[in-house]
Amino acid sequence: MTETFQTLLIDRPRDHVLRVTLNRVEVSNAFNTAMARELYQVFEGLALDADGARVVVLTGAGERAFCAGGDLKERLGMEDDAWFAQHLVYERMVRAVLGCPVPVIGAINGAAYGGGCELVAALDFVYAADHARFAQTEVKIGIIPGAGGTQTLARAVGEKRAKEIILTGRVFTADDAQRWGLVNEVCSSAALMGRVLEVAGEIAGNAPIAVRQARQAIHKGLQMGLADGLAFEIEAYNRTVPTRDRREGVEAFNARRAPKFTGQ
Repeated sequence: MTETFQTLLIDRPRDHVLRVTLNRVEVSNAFNTAMARELYQVFEGLALDADGARVVVLTGAGERAFCAGGDLKERLGMEDDAWFAQHLVYERMVRAVLGCPVPVIGAINGAAYGGGCELVAALDFVYAADHARFAQTEVKIGIIPGAGGTQTLARAVGEKRAKEIILTGRVFTADDAQRWGLVNEVCSSAALMGRVLEVAGEIAGNAPIAVRQARQAIHKGLQMGLADGLAFEIEAYNRTVPTRDRREGVEAFNARRAPKFTGQ
């Protein structure tokens, strides 16, 4: 991935780890149409060709905010047709993130409000700085979460907690987010990225096809009944059996050496 983006920074801090940084620091990394387009370009591109990426880390530039949600200055005075047209771009963005074929880990370095909080809920799992704050503030400006938040947040924290968060629009802390299940771990600001890259490196060192299939089995299975979920798990499992990585893993274990997985 060699493109230059207007609102994103893209780098590879470790082998097989792609880092995507929201980069509109002057407006707390709020979404505008350009950022949403660039995000779906990145994530839809990964669905077509991961280009060696086995894990994605998503974060925000600076220490103040991960993402403050939609840029309301851009939306001031926006007519309904223009609002709908822009929101279609936001919808496509979040679907591209949800549909990413490799795990996406959040490194939430500051405030995640509105659409920023929805983006957090769409990720596979999340680590947050201890000063990070979260809120679904849409009802305070006359709309509701429309980038998946009513669905992904409820799946992360449960129906009753999601209703409380969304209907009040109240700000909550990183510790609250961890207790409720939205965040996996809270770190100091200084330690956050190192911790996320450590975990990303662990995942990137595992068999890529197995990681993808396990991720799919968990995500899809939770949307099924138990019997269907078990059947889906076996289908996902069976896709790992003919792989070279499965044979390499067993051989490496018996030879007492580190496996060299190729994703084949």
